[in-house]
Amino acid sequence: MGELQVAARMTPVHSDIRGEIFMEALRMQQQGESVLKLNTGNPGAFGFGMPQSLKSVLENNMDKAVAYCDFRGMREAREAICAYHNGNGIKCLAPEDIYITNGVSEAVTMLLNAYLNPGDEMLLPSPGYSLWTNTVYLCGAKPVFYRCDEENAWNPDIDDMRRHINERTKAILLINPNNPTGAVYSEEVLREIIALAAEHDLPIFSDEIYDRLIYENVPFRSTAALASEDAVVVTTNGLSKSHLVCGFRCGWLAVSGPTAKKHALLAALDKLASMRLCSNALMQLVIPAALNDPQTPKSLVSPGGRLYEQRRTACEALEKVDTLQFVKNKGAFYVFPRIDPSLHITDDHRFAMDLLHETHILVVPGTGFDWQEQNHFRLVLLPESHMLADAVEKIGAFLAHYHQ
Repeated sequence: MGELQVAARMTPVHSDIRGEIFMEALRMQQQGESVLKLNTGNPGAFGFGMPQSLKSVLENNMDKAVAYCDFRGMREAREAICAYHNGNGIKCLAPEDIYITNGVSEAVTMLLNAYLNPGDEMLLPSPGYSLWTNTVYLCGAKPVFYRCDEENAWNPDIDDMRRHINERTKAILLINPNNPTGAVYSEEVLREIIALAAEHDLPIFSDEIYDRLIYENVPFRSTAALASEDAVVVTTNGLSKSHLVCGFRCGWLAVSGPTAKKHALLAALDKLASMRLCSNALMQLVIPAALNDPQTPKSLVSPGGRLYEQRRTACEALEKVDTLQFVKNKGAFYVFPRIDPSLHITDDHRFAMDLLHETHILVVPGTGFDWQEQNHFRLVLLPESHMLADAVEKIGAFLAHYHQ
């Protein structure tokens, strides 16, 4: 037997967050070199600890998680999620419309496998999170990118979105707050997108995993809360970021809208959820406690909180680098700086690899987030302030002499 041939649908799949540059960083570490890995939004890797409220629940209730639970998720956890979203203004949503998943990653996989057919098209943001893009590819569908406007605080360009809708378009994806830009979309823009989706009878999928990590009281509105009760909106969310437990793989999807419109999708999700019996039962135990603990994420993004101060330090350091321009993030813990055109960067993967070799700093190039130009990279704001200031200074020094 010769070499096994993989599926053709794997060809366009890309994993730049843990791809070739990441593997080179691992090789360097295995040889004893230190590397500051800014490729993933992984709070636990930078000393963020699990909230005590979650620890107490786990310590006192572990025996409740040894058996398979409901394939949709534990009832108490789904009720807590439902109450959370209802409290944020989402209507036409019951616990039966919620599926707890092994991270938002599994929610995305289940949702798109349930909904997309080969040959379908789906509108995705550029820049955006490539998990969505890759899953569209794996469903045999086509990702079609609409541009987010850097000159307008990275809000989606509605006209560009409109230009890409055709008879093959099946859904519109929003990532809000956005990864990798940290943008928080204005209510005006969200209402325009909702109206556009209604005009073409399209559902909206809204990835809101960072909705509890927003700075300086910037207003955030969930897409489903603004949509009419006749619209189907699927909201994905979880605890990985807001409660610092990425390794728990604690996510969910919530399907709001009229029962008649979402019945077939829910039936398909039932099949997919039951195939894997249930998601991690242990992590489901902490969901009610986490959603009744708004103080943990709020303390992180308020003045004096660790994320707030690290964001401030990073932005102050970036302002001192003449070869970088950036839009200050309003949410999440990322900034998406632009490299000055005078440097004539033509290959952002090569830039990131060269940066790694010279400075021992690992970043993800902008094209890894489906950005169509070779001039951005994502900066993760999770290291302590002194480490961030030092990293930005080193990147600036590298760019001062770099050319391709």
